[in-house]
Amino acid sequence: MGKNAKSARGVQKALGRKLDKSTLPPPPPPPEKEHGSSKPLDEPNLPGNGFKVLGKEGYDDGGVADLSLLIDLEDNVQRRRRGETEYFTKLKADLLPRATVGPMAELTRRDQKVSLAQLLFSEDDKCEDKGPSEVYTDLADGEEDVDTIRNRRERLGQARAALKMSLLLREPACASLSLSELCKRLLILAGKDGAEAALRCADKAIEIAGTGFWDSDEVAIEAENPPRIKANYEKNATAPGLANPATLKYQPMRIAYLCLRSALLQRGNALAALGKEEEARESYEKVAPLLEEEPRCARVDWERHSLWVNIGNTYSRTGNFELADKHYKSAELLGNDHLNETGGSESDGKGMVACAKRARAFALKKAGRLDEAKAIMKTVVEQQIKDNLEAEKKEAEEKAAKETE
Repeated sequence: MGKNAKSARGVQKALGRKLDKSTLPPPPPPPEKEHGSSKPLDEPNLPGNGFKVLGKEGYDDGGVADLSLLIDLEDNVQRRRRGETEYFTKLKADLLPRATVGPMAELTRRDQKVSLAQLLFSEDDKCEDKGPSEVYTDLADGEEDVDTIRNRRERLGQARAALKMSLLLREPACASLSLSELCKRLLILAGKDGAEAALRCADKAIEIAGTGFWDSDEVAIEAENPPRIKANYEKNATAPGLANPATLKYQPMRIAYLCLRSALLQRGNALAALGKEEEARESYEKVAPLLEEEPRCARVDWERHSLWVNIGNTYSRTGNFELADKHYKSAELLGNDHLNETGGSESDGKGMVACAKRARAFALKKAGRLDEAKAIMKTVVEQQIKDNLEAEKKEAEEKAAKETE
C-alpha cells in the first residue's frame, strides 16, 4: 500500500516550509575578510573628534565593527557552519538555538541577540564602571549605601543573565565577554572578598577565547546565583575555543583576540585584588602584544592607558616607585599625544593625563613623599575645576544659541 495523500492543510504546511532561495540575502564574506574595527575608515561615521586616528590618515569607527563581529546579528558564523540552505531552512522553522522559555521566549533569535548586547554593554548614570578606563580600584570599602549595593547586585545579575543567554544562543564569544563582565562586577560588588570568584570567571573567559577546548557545563555554573562549585566535578571540555583551528574555519581570529584582551585585563584586576602583584602584572603584559597593530585612537588608547597604569600600580604596591612611575609616564604620554597631535581627542587626552597623575600621586604618597603627592593632586584638582567651568560655559552658549534659532 502506498502512502496516504496529504491533506490540503498538510500540503499548505509543506509549502510554507519550502525555502525560496531567490529571497535569501547575499552569503557572508569569508572570515579572513572581516577586520572589525582594526581597519580605519576613510571618512568619520560618527560625530566628534575622538575618532581620528593619530599618526596616519583615517578614522576609528568607535568599535562598531568589533561589536558587530562579537554579537553577530547577521549570524554569519552559523551561516558558514551550516551552509545557507540549512541555516535559512532551520531559521524559517524556528529550529536555531534560542531561549524558548522565560521572558525572552517570544523574541526571535535576532532580537534575543539585541537584548544580549544590551545586557553586556548598556550603561547608565548609576554605573560605577561607566567610562573608558579599566584601572583597577577597590570600590568595596564597606561604606556603601543601600542604593549603591542594590545597583551593584543588579549589574552582577545582568552579567549572569548575559552568560545564560550566550550559552542558550550558543555564542561563545558573548559567553567569554559575559565572564569577563562577571569578573569585573564581582570585584566592584565585593572587592577582595569576591576576587577568587572573579578570577575563576576570568580564567574561564580566557579558556573560551583560547586554542583548546572548554566545558559549557562548567561555564554555565557561573550563571547561577550563587554558583554551586562541585569539588569532584569531572571536566568534559569538548567545545572548541575561539582560537581553535576548527572554529577559525568559520570566524576570524579577531574575535578571539577581542575576548582575550578583555579577559586578561580583568584577570589582572582579580589577581591585583588578591595581592598577587607579579601574576597580575604578567596578565596585564600579555594584553600589550594584542594591541600593537591596533589604530592609535582614543578608544584603543584608553585600553593601552589602563594597562600602563595597572602595571604601574602593581609596582607601586610592592614598593618600587621608579618602575611604577615609568609606566605612569607611558600612560600620561598617550594623553599628551591626543592633546598635542592634530585630530587628537582633547577630552580623552585630558582624562588620560589626569588619571596618570592621580596614580602617580597615590604612588608617591605610598612611598612617603607626601609633599610631591599633594602638589600633583593640587594641579589635577585645579585642572578639573577649570575644565568643568569651560564645559558649563560651552553648554550655556549652546543652549542660548538654540533658544535664538
